[in-house]
Amino acid sequence: MEDGLGGKFWFGMLGGVVALGVGALLVFILIDAAWARWGAIGSLLFFFGLLLAGGWIYDRRHKKQWAEEAGQL
Repeated sequence: MEDGLGGKFWFGMLGGVVALGVGALLVFILIDAAWARWGAIGSLLFFFGLLLAGGWIYDRRHKKQWAEEAGQL
């Protein structure tokens, strides 16, 4: 038996780190573009709007699950 984590784990870890790095870079580019176009207040409103939209979509997708859990209590 081998006690190490293995190559599959490390390649998966490296791929995850690279994907998170690229994602963070894209988010910073988006923030910079919004800041340059709309200024501080406009970019904050834009991103709060994105967060609200994401929360609304999450709530819509989990509404049935929460209703079932509330009925079981």
